[in-house]
Amino acid sequence: MNNYQEALFKDKRLGFFIYLFVESVMFGTLFATYLIFTPPPTYPKPNELFEVKSLVLSSVFLLSSSGTLLIAEIGLDKRQGIKIVTGLVLTLLFGLTFLGLEIHEFYKYTMEGNGLTANVFMSSFYVLVGLHAAHVTFGACWMVLLLIQYRRMNMPYGLYIEKQRIFQYYWHFVDVIWVFIIIIVYLPYVI
Repeated sequence: MNNYQEALFKDKRLGFFIYLFVESVMFGTLFATYLIFTPPPTYPKPNELFEVKSLVLSSVFLLSSSGTLLIAEIGLDKRQGIKIVTGLVLTLLFGLTFLGLEIHEFYKYTMEGNGLTANVFMSSFYVLVGLHAAHVTFGACWMVLLLIQYRRMNMPYGLYIEKQRIFQYYWHFVDVIWVFIIIIVYLPYVI
């Protein structure tokens, strides 16, 4: 890799880290909003909705996806295409399973009459957890693009590595946000 490419990649990484900082501020604001409105004075209350089984199952899939992404990272370093593809596909499947579980949770709550407008707690819950789910959806689409780009490989391998590394920062960030959601949103009401 020449000096020009390295400088360009550093600029892209810096820009992406600034983006992640802004996302952190946004999620911090949503966490603060959630804490202000929880627990609500009216039904539904978090301890009446949240289920340990649902939380554990969705968490296992999403947090395991960071582990499967490590397979792709190892494959990148060693130029082993099977590991790159396997890691991305497993991560994608785990991410999509997580999304399915989140959609099911939202569907269940709304069918029970606990939609977005039930009270301010539900509104803040749906916005916070829904925004996280939107980030997982975006990440899933990004993985599909990375798989297509790897298959075609009509770019220098160094550029592909950089694209996937930036994606890895994003996916690990999304997983860290989920850990905060577990700790702040769910755990106080399921234990």
